[in-house]
Amino acid sequence: MNQLKRFAGIIWIILGPVAVYYLIKTAADEIAKKPVLDTKIQWAVFIVVFIPIAIGMVIFGWYALKGEYDHLPESSEELID
Repeated sequence: MNQLKRFAGIIWIILGPVAVYYLIKTAADEIAKKPVLDTKIQWAVFIVVFIPIAIGMVIFGWYALKGEYDHLPESSEELID
């Protein structure tokens, strides 16, 4: 199971930048189709909101790759210790 978590970490690390790339590509295409202020503001908000999410995906993947999630606590008592 730990190997699966580490492999998933690699997927998350790759998925973050790829998602940002496709988001920006889609935004550029949509703005080119309809270059009005409303479209530019809409896509700017989408990009500004999603970039921290993508960064979080990469960080989550990095921790999974390093093995930080190999041992998860069994109960809430372990969280306190």
